Amino acid sequence: MYSVQPEISVVIATYNGEKYLKQQLDSILTQTITPKEIIIVDDASTDGTVSILETYATDKRFRLLVNEQNTGYIKSFEKGMLHTSCPLIALSDQDDIWLPHKLETLLTNLQNYIAVYSDSVLIAENGASLHKKMSDLKNQLTYDNCLMYTIGAWAPGHAMLFRKELVEKSNPFPVIVTHDFWLGFVASCNGGIGYVNEVLVQYRQHTTNAIGANTHQSKKQKPTAEEKINTARKRMQLLYEKCPVSLTEQKQVLKTLSQTYLQNDIISRWKRMTTFFRYRNIILAYKRKSALMRVLFCVKMFFKIDA
Repeated sequence: MYSVQPEISVVIATYNGEKYLKQQLDSILTQTITPKEIIIVDDASTDGTVSILETYATDKRFRLLVNEQNTGYIKSFEKGMLHTSCPLIALSDQDDIWLPHKLETLLTNLQNYIAVYSDSVLIAENGASLHKKMSDLKNQLTYDNCLMYTIGAWAPGHAMLFRKELVEKSNPFPVIVTHDFWLGFVASCNGGIGYVNEVLVQYRQHTTNAIGANTHQSKKQKPTAEEKINTARKRMQLLYEKCPVSLTEQKQVLKTLSQTYLQNDIISRWKRMTTFFRYRNIILAYKRKSALMRVLFCVKMFFKIDA
């Protein structure tokens, strides 16, 4: 199909992933477009993960980087992406399964976008289908306006393919938001991230997911209300600062929201609510909300910020 084999780097961040790792690695190696390199950053695993990786690393396409100390998955993915040498990059979780044509399909649909992503189907720990797709939970769509990332998004990294220039534009990666949220936001500031309406990944759900689809009760300690508010304020400021000045309208909207997130007076709350109301169909595009619920969401913003 291709006169010249496309050069794609796959980046995997691992941590105590021995249970499902082999199945995921095998699904990457059997892609219809074979990755030129597979960069794995292990985040100081204490189980048999590194031993498994070392057996695969005899393949010259593998590059294994082992952190001496645990840095977290965001910094592990960042490290891996910065070590890539190919013009195209795909991210992989340690416990999913890729359909054989994932990379080929995403590449075909990349076209003029800086990034694309696909739908995924959820599977249980044992690999059985949960008969639910990511698109059943929230709207999956092309993100062509950075305001669509104001309070969240639904473009997961495990389903992405993007140009390396996106990493350069995104670096350094903040830890206050996930790496894929940040990649998606930056992509939405630079032409958009396209959506491929096809299931290309089996997305495994289990109790030790770093990020799941919220289909089970997490055992992780939840932040306090005050911590959530502080995080929301920092996130909004971050989006405002990163939004390029060339996007005049979006920059002003994010500036207004950033300022009103810090204030609790009546004028600020009114400005925050009316701003959300004016842009509600863009900001809430990924959420499955009726027209009435979108209006009520804006009203809620008069009383509290979205955290």
